[in-house]
Amino acid sequence: MTVLVSGATGFIAQHIVDELLNQGYKVVGTVRSQEKAEKLQRQFGNNPNLTLELVADIAAPGAFDSVFEKHGADIKVVLHAASPVVINTKDYVKDLLAPAVNGTKSILEAIKKYGAESVERVVITSSYAAVLDVAKDNDGSIVYTEESWNPATWESCQVDGVNAYCGSKKLAEAAAWDFLRENRQNVKFQLTTVNPVYVFGPQLFDEDVKETLNFSCEFINALVRNKPQVKQMESFQGNYIHVRDVAKAHLIAFQKIEAIGQRLILANGPFVYQDLLDILNEDFPQLKGKIPVGNPGSGAEVYKTFPSIQNTKTKQILGYSLKSLRECVHDTAAQILKKEGNL
Repeated sequence: MTVLVSGATGFIAQHIVDELLNQGYKVVGTVRSQEKAEKLQRQFGNNPNLTLELVADIAAPGAFDSVFEKHGADIKVVLHAASPVVINTKDYVKDLLAPAVNGTKSILEAIKKYGAESVERVVITSSYAAVLDVAKDNDGSIVYTEESWNPATWESCQVDGVNAYCGSKKLAEAAAWDFLRENRQNVKFQLTTVNPVYVFGPQLFDEDVKETLNFSCEFINALVRNKPQVKQMESFQGNYIHVRDVAKAHLIAFQKIEAIGQRLILANGPFVYQDLLDILNEDFPQLKGKIPVGNPGSGAEVYKTFPSIQNTKTKQILGYSLKSLRECVHDTAAQILKKEGNL
C-alpha cells in the first residue's frame, strides 16, 4: 500500500515516514526543495520504498496536483503533516493562516480531482491548539476532550503570534471536516485528525540536532544549553507527548476502523518548567551547576492552575501505553548531549 506524507522533512513527519517504512508501506513524501529531497533520501539509505516529490509552496492553488497526477492511482492513504509552526511573526495571514488553511484545502482538492476513488483514508496532523481556548489558558476548572474546539475565528486570532498559530490550526482542521461534509458524495475517503500537545523526543537522525531545534524541543534544548531565554521560561507549562507515540498514532489513525471520524488528542499528562529541570538535573550529572535547579519537586503544585485534558477515548483507540515525561525529556536531552560529545 502507498501512503502520501506531506511535509516529509518535518520533525514529526520523519518519524511517521520511518514508522511506515518499518511496517512495509511504500511512501511518497513531499518536500520543498531538491536539496531537502536528496538529504532525506540519503538519510533513509536510499530506501526503494521512499519516493520524494517537490511541492515548493503548499498554499499555492493546485500545489499537490502534480503529485496526484503522477501517483494518484496508487495512493490509498494521505497523511497531511505539512503546516507552519511560527510564533514570532506579525504577518499572521501570510505566515500562518493562509499556508495552514490553503495547504489543507489544496491537498483535499487534489484528492477530489485525482484520487476520489482511490484514496481511502486521510489523516490531518492538527494540534491541541485546535482544541484549547487561548483566553482561558490559566483556568484550572476547564477540562478539554476530543469534542472541544478552539473558538478562534479568522479575524479574532490575529492579535499576536500565539493566537494566530492556534487559530491557524483550528481553521485548517475545521476546513478539512467542512470539506468532507460538503464533498461526501464526491470522495470515498474517511477522515481522522491527530491533535498533539507539546511534542518532545529525539530528532530521527542525529545529524539534524542543530543549535536551534523545532518549536517544542527547543524548550529542552534551551535548558540543556542554558540559553539566555531560560530566564523567561519559568512560567512554561503544558502537556506532553513523545514524538514516537505521535508517529504511531498516525498509523493507527488510518489502520483502525474505530479511528474513523475521530479527533485524537495526543497527550499523556501535564508538566511545568520545574519538572523539566528536575529530570535534567537527576538524569544528567554533567549538567549539574550548568543549568538552573529551581525548587525541586514543586511542579505538581502548579498543575491545578491550568486546564486539564480528558482523552480516554483517544487512549482506548490507540491501544498502547504512552511514554512518560521522563522519557520525553531524557530522549531529547540525551541526543543533544551526544551531539555535543558530552554524554
